[in-house]
Amino acid sequence: MAYTHCQPAQPTTVGKRATLWANELVMDLQEIDHRLATLQLRGVKGTTGTQASFMELFKGDAAKIRAVDASIAKEMGFAPDAVIPVSGQTYSRKVDAFILNALAGIAQSCMKFATDLRLLANFKEMEEPFEKNQIGSSAMPYKRNPMRCERICALSRYLMVDVLNPSFTTGTQWFERTLDDSANKRVAMAEGFLAADAILNIMLNVTDGIVVYPKVIRSRLMAELPFMASENIMMQAVEKGGNRQELHERLRQHAIAAGKQVKEEGLPNDMVDRIAADPAFGLTKEEIVAGLVPENFVGRAPQQVEEFIANVLQPIFDANPDAVEQHASLSV
Repeated sequence: MAYTHCQPAQPTTVGKRATLWANELVMDLQEIDHRLATLQLRGVKGTTGTQASFMELFKGDAAKIRAVDASIAKEMGFAPDAVIPVSGQTYSRKVDAFILNALAGIAQSCMKFATDLRLLANFKEMEEPFEKNQIGSSAMPYKRNPMRCERICALSRYLMVDVLNPSFTTGTQWFERTLDDSANKRVAMAEGFLAADAILNIMLNVTDGIVVYPKVIRSRLMAELPFMASENIMMQAVEKGGNRQELHERLRQHAIAAGKQVKEEGLPNDMVDRIAADPAFGLTKEEIVAGLVPENFVGRAPQQVEEFIANVLQPIFDANPDAVEQHASLSV
């Protein structure tokens, strides 16, 4: 089931929902690739970035100073021209902010996945893997708490908030530099990378053994499908000579009555029975049920999944063959 406002909206597929999770991670990968491709070295700029000491060392020969910059860049794995053009005492701390923002993007995507999976676990449609001897709850032995996904959400929240550190450092760095950026940077940047690493390890573990319950999914779909198939049912009845405007109103009334029975009485959705018993529709229950096939209501979802795998994911897998077989063990 696909939802808007966390209310049943239209049928979709498990695969389509998975592509939504994966596509955000693809966006994160593209952002990281961009950051790596555009990262520049500070080079040799001197105490306040003026290169005054190098002017003295090389007798004012600017070409030699530029050559030293290029040489150091090459030694450190950068392209010779990948040197920042100007700086104060340090490279701009916006670079740190950009990098942590890229890592926080991973946290956003992983938290979205983990939150969705926690909700689906509540619906009993999907859940994270559960070890043979794992304790689901210290107090309630029947429970299977989604502890891995909860951990992803906790660490993701930390990483997303960590982005504020280099942001404030950048905005409050007095003139060419003050030392109050150093202590913060040593903690914020290191822990940002550690948090991202931990999040991705848990993601590997969860996605490696994710559990899907097709029968529960179908049961939940069938409970909502009579509402979503109203237009199809109406068209069936119109083809048999029914009045569209009249049928629309009668469908609305039947839907309200069926919804009331579900919500107030705790009884099953009997909308199909109500329509079959209404002579205005001229449809048998068998005719109505025959049209309630979830697969007929998912649009292009299956094709979208196939196209996404072939056109988006497969090129990434082909470019990173070592990454495809990565696994992560977790103590829970």
